Amino acid sequence: MPAETFSLEPLPPFRLDLTAWTLRRRPDNLIDRWDGQTYRRTLALADVVVEVAVTQHGPPDAPRLGVTLAGADVSPDDAAAVRAILGRMLGLRVDLSDFYRFAASDPRLAPLVARFRGVKPPRLPTVFETLTNAIACQQITLTQGIRILNRLAQAYGPALPGDAAVPHAFPRPQDLAGRDPQELKPLGFSANKGRALVELAGAVSEGRLDLEGLAALDDAAALARLLPLRGIGRWTAEYALLRGLGRTHIFPGDDVGARNNLRRWLDLPEPLDYQGVRRALDGWRQYGGLIYFHLLLDRLTQAGYVHHV
Repeated sequence: MPAETFSLEPLPPFRLDLTAWTLRRRPDNLIDRWDGQTYRRTLALADVVVEVAVTQHGPPDAPRLGVTLAGADVSPDDAAAVRAILGRMLGLRVDLSDFYRFAASDPRLAPLVARFRGVKPPRLPTVFETLTNAIACQQITLTQGIRILNRLAQAYGPALPGDAAVPHAFPRPQDLAGRDPQELKPLGFSANKGRALVELAGAVSEGRLDLEGLAALDDAAALARLLPLRGIGRWTAEYALLRGLGRTHIFPGDDVGARNNLRRWLDLPEPLDYQGVRRALDGWRQYGGLIYFHLLLDRLTQAGYVHHV
C-alpha cells in the first residue's frame, strides 16, 4: 500500500505518550490507538482514507515526530491536510511557557505539572466529533461511552480500502445524516441520544450549522449557539469548548469524573458541585482546562495505563 512520510517538530517540551493518552482515555479505545511507541488513527480526508502512524524521536526538550500515512493514492496534499489535523489534535504549536512559569511558583500545582511535563492539550479533529463523543458519554461511564464510539465508527465510519484489520475512521456528519435514530440503538445509543446525533449530523452536513465557525466566537456566544441544540447541555457544550475548540481555561464543571479527580487532588472532604468546582479553581481559573488534562493523566497513571512518569 502506498505511503507518505514526513516529520513534525512540536514546540518543546512535548511527550507523545502523555498527549496520546489524553486523547485515548481508555485502553480499549479503537479510534485513538497507542501501543507504547506509536500513536495511530484512521482519518477520512477529502478524497481518501489514510491510517496515520506517529512516533516520537528525541527527548521532550528536543522533540521530533515521524509520521507515516498509509492508504491508496496518498498525495502531498493529503500529507498537508494530516499535518494540520495532527497540529490541532496533538497541540503541537501550543506554547505552555506561561503555564509552566505559573505552576512552578504554586506549591500545590507544581508537582502535578512537573510530573506530566510535556503533555499538550489535545483537540479532537472536529467539533462535530467532539460533540458526538460527549453525547455518547452522557450519563454513563467513560468506558461504556468509548465502547459505544468504537461501535459507531466500525458501523458508519469510512474504511481504509483493502485492509479490514485497520479500524474505521470516525464517522463524518454526512455518514450519519438522514439515518433512522433507531439504527443507533444496537450500538448503545438511547433513543434521545440517537435522535440528537442524527439531527446534529443533518444540520452540519446540510450547512445549517457551522460548528467550526464557533472558533470565532467568545465563550458566551459559542455556548449560546450550542445550548439550544437537542441533547446539548452545559457539560456537553463546555466539553466542546475545551476538547473541540481548545479553550484551555475551561474546566467542564459538570463532568463527574473530573470533579472527583479535582476533589481527590485537593483532598476535599465533600463532593463538589458545579459552583464548588468554580470556587476550588478560583486561583487557577485561567488554566482550568490544562489542570483538567493533568488530573486525567494522574488518574490514568493510578489505573496503571500511563507509565514512565
